[in-house]
Amino acid sequence: RFLERNGIRVLTAKDGLDAIRVLQEAKPHIILLDIEMPNMDGYEFATHVRNDERVADVPIIMITSRTGDKHRARAIEIGVNDYLGKPYQESRLLESIHRLLEERGVVLT
Repeated sequence: RFLERNGIRVLTAKDGLDAIRVLQEAKPHIILLDIEMPNMDGYEFATHVRNDERVADVPIIMITSRTGDKHRARAIEIGVNDYLGKPYQESRLLESIHRLLEERGVVLT
């Protein structure tokens, strides 16, 4: 709801497997992802995205309660573009979304 109130259209998935199905039907401008998900964790999903040539270039922001250096390093190694610890500042999330989209030439209205 927060993102929608800020003019961002949102597609949701209940877990990583559902997210793969969503990606088959739509190519998002950005992916927000948690590490802890049922059926497929965020690392596995991010790896899937980076290995799927159709969506490999989509920026990923991981938002998680796992704030340790080893978790962040693993995410960055996979190719996650930004890593936010929970609780996060909404303004920080919006800044990251706008920066990553602008780098790709996508401007939100």
